[in-house]
Amino acid sequence: MMKLLSEKVAVVTGGTRGIGKAIARCFAEQGASVAILGTNLEKGKEALEEFQAFTHENQKISFYQTDVAKSSDVEKTIEEIYKDFGRVDILVNNAGVTRDNLLMRLSEEDWETVLNTNLKSVFNTCRLIVRPMMKARQGKIINIASIVGLVGNAGQTNYAASKSGMIGFTKSLAKELGSRGICVNCIAPGFIETDMTDALNEKQKEIILNQIPMQKMGHTQDIAHAALYLASSLSDYVTGQVLAVDGGMAM
Repeated sequence: MMKLLSEKVAVVTGGTRGIGKAIARCFAEQGASVAILGTNLEKGKEALEEFQAFTHENQKISFYQTDVAKSSDVEKTIEEIYKDFGRVDILVNNAGVTRDNLLMRLSEEDWETVLNTNLKSVFNTCRLIVRPMMKARQGKIINIASIVGLVGNAGQTNYAASKSGMIGFTKSLAKELGSRGICVNCIAPGFIETDMTDALNEKQKEIILNQIPMQKMGHTQDIAHAALYLASSLSDYVTGQVLAVDGGMAM
């Protein structure tokens, strides 16, 4: 049976844990060669070992230790990726952090950290990858936003601003690149079971579940499947969209 991403090359930022790792694994299972970007070397090595157990000899899986908030790091890494893989067909901007606090208590450092990691990183990667994609007249760019970018959340002005910015960036870039055969879309996850949600107490989880029509949190695989759809030929006429995967929370 033909795999959806056979012979494709994908780059996944923040690909060593949580949603990013699930996306990278799903892409690899569907035949793609994958360049995983992350800051934690040990997590990167663990991901490589895990993925190599089910990839075939024609697939390449590599890890690049990179701070995507730093343009100099990204420039060096993207250059290495093109040398190692030859091209990039799919880019997933997933790297993200939170530094939650009420605005009156939010430090300038926490504002800048979140905006640089979550939003500037998207500028850093897309700026370098769109030109070769334009020459190839094909490509898929998928930005992992959040429903917080759609509806806001108290204590997350910095995070919401970064994710709303990502959505606006996505729609604008989709308009720039549509005539070149490049699709640019967002996924807006709701509450997904990760290390962050594991830290919530039972009362906090109950409050969250009461806001979700499906009465449950999602899994990282739910986001990975949405990313697979947007990365594959199944979505060749879909661009500039925000796909909320949230159990109905933001409808």
